[in-house]
Amino acid sequence: MKLDLMTWQEVDAHLARAPAIILPTGSIEQHGPMGLIGTDAICAEDIAQAAAELTNTIVAPTLCYGPAPFNMDFPGTMSLSFATYQAVVRELFEGLISQGFKRIYVLNGHGANLEPLRIEAARLDEKKVRARSWWDFEPVNNLRREWYGDWEGMHATPSEISITQVNHRAVLPGQAQNPPVKLSSEFIQTHAGDKHGPAAEHRVAFPDGRVGSHSALASREQGEILLKTAAACVAKDFASFTVDI
Repeated sequence: MKLDLMTWQEVDAHLARAPAIILPTGSIEQHGPMGLIGTDAICAEDIAQAAAELTNTIVAPTLCYGPAPFNMDFPGTMSLSFATYQAVVRELFEGLISQGFKRIYVLNGHGANLEPLRIEAARLDEKKVRARSWWDFEPVNNLRREWYGDWEGMHATPSEISITQVNHRAVLPGQAQNPPVKLSSEFIQTHAGDKHGPAAEHRVAFPDGRVGSHSALASREQGEILLKTAAACVAKDFASFTVDI
């Protein structure tokens, strides 16, 4: 059930029997030559909706904007500051709780969102808010390792692009047909959580937008399996989070 397609009376009735909600969050930023700019938000939203169908849960409208300052030299990227994103998250959490939602499950699709999400979840009460990224689950990561190995990389990954192809347009690889430079384990560790440098430097280092990710390995067929697997994992995790309400 999508919150924005419900009436307030329907939400009120749902709160009486199941006071929980899934909030997808992502970003609007470049994802290389064949990745849609809304990739992070699309993945979170589509997986959240599939999980909600398994759990009879409300899904809030996707918070699609997040911190992505490192990609601002690529046209189309829209970025919020860390502080602004954190403030928006805080007010959304507080508003939902004040209306009677006892559990807020955040499904994330963008690395730079993680730190502010964790701060706000801890500040409120981790019994009320749980933040997970769709790639947090071992069955999902098993597929990513099996299909893409080191070519999964860090940005414009074949796994996320595969997921977007399930319900949205697929873009021909173009220059993404050629593999990018592989990342070192040190680079991956240092830059986890999208800890990249200034936008101009980032574009010089990764001129086509991919960060170690061979996007052309993506396929709709793999996306269908990834989406279904991730949704099942999210549904199970959501059920454990809401079992005592």
